[in-house]
Amino acid sequence: MKKRLLGACLAAGLAASGAALGADLPSRVEPAPIAPLPSWAFQATVYGWATALDGDVGLRYRRPIGVNVGFDQILDHLKGVFMGAFQARNDTWMFLGDVVWSKLGANRTNRFGGQLDYEQTLGLLAGYVGYRIPIGSPDLDVRVLAGARAQRLSADIRHSGVIPALDLSASGSKEWVDPLVGLSATYAFDKHWYMNAIADIGGFGVGSRITTQGFLAVGYKWTETLSTSVGYRALYTDYDKGGFVYRTTLHGVFTGLSVHF
Repeated sequence: MKKRLLGACLAAGLAASGAALGADLPSRVEPAPIAPLPSWAFQATVYGWATALDGDVGLRYRRPIGVNVGFDQILDHLKGVFMGAFQARNDTWMFLGDVVWSKLGANRTNRFGGQLDYEQTLGLLAGYVGYRIPIGSPDLDVRVLAGARAQRLSADIRHSGVIPALDLSASGSKEWVDPLVGLSATYAFDKHWYMNAIADIGGFGVGSRITTQGFLAVGYKWTETLSTSVGYRALYTDYDKGGFVYRTTLHGVFTGLSVHF
């Protein structure tokens, strides 16, 4: 009887010890779930831009002339324009590409009764990288931008005087690249209406002395894949190197058609 009682006590003690040791062992750690990759949204846009031009242009060290093509003269002097953009963004990053091509001219009578004719062709290519600033509002998306804008300008100036022998003409082309910094913002009023804005500044003597841009649009999203917009864009450039002066503002109203995917 004593042996049975001793055996039972020993078995109970071993069982208790095993339970205590099991309690001291660390529990199984479940692997953390893999975070899904950020989803990307893409947007391709083509624009119709009614561009006006104001400023001064000088070629081959000659005195700059004033150039002015107002909105009332656009149909007469705008010879072609294309503007497009492509954007990719997720919750943190944004990549934006922008292309512009325009050809326009101007003419006026000078004080001596002669004719002054001006024509320019401008090509522009810009690229930005944007990083989202945590604002805390789900409807407002603000991003700080860094990038570059390349411009190529071909210009032709012709003075036709009263005396043909005194006619003067000059033509030339220049290419330059400007570093840029800026901000972009998108605000969703509701599931259909939204507003886009971009502002940048650059040049800093690397290419042009200074260049700056402002872009503001209001859009309407018709479906998940299609939207339209209307807005205003202005681009100022102050370039003065090697006898080539281009100090102008290209500006005007635009309409846009965007595809989202």
